[in-house]
Amino acid sequence: QVQLVESGGGLVQAGGSLRLSCAASGRTLTYYAMGWFRQVPGKAQQFVAGINWSGDTTSYADSVKGRFTISRDNAKKTVSLQMNSLKPEDTAVYYCGARARLTELRNIGGDYWGQGTQVTVSS
Repeated sequence: QVQLVESGGGLVQAGGSLRLSCAASGRTLTYYAMGWFRQVPGKAQQFVAGINWSGDTTSYADSVKGRFTISRDNAKKTVSLQMNSLKPEDTAVYYCGARARLTELRNIGGDYWGQGTQVTVSS
């Protein structure tokens, strides 16, 4: 069984920063791509950022390029999302997901999901 647990969400003013973390436990996800998605009530889930298993390939939604940075530490079984220059439109529940391949993760979603963490950006 795989567990993904997100942390680091909260309330921040526009222009501020937050760092989200996702810790994996259970079955090893070392060779899985991992990523972040977000969802606003009433809207479809949106891909935010993803990283392949080795960490040498990343993918970002156009809306966050240049502001968000994804990274992973396989030894610690964690993936992080550094979010800078936050905007009110970044407000959402952020989910950590994992899937074998980065392209599939981005286009289809995760095989495994965390429970989500709320990020609220005030104007």
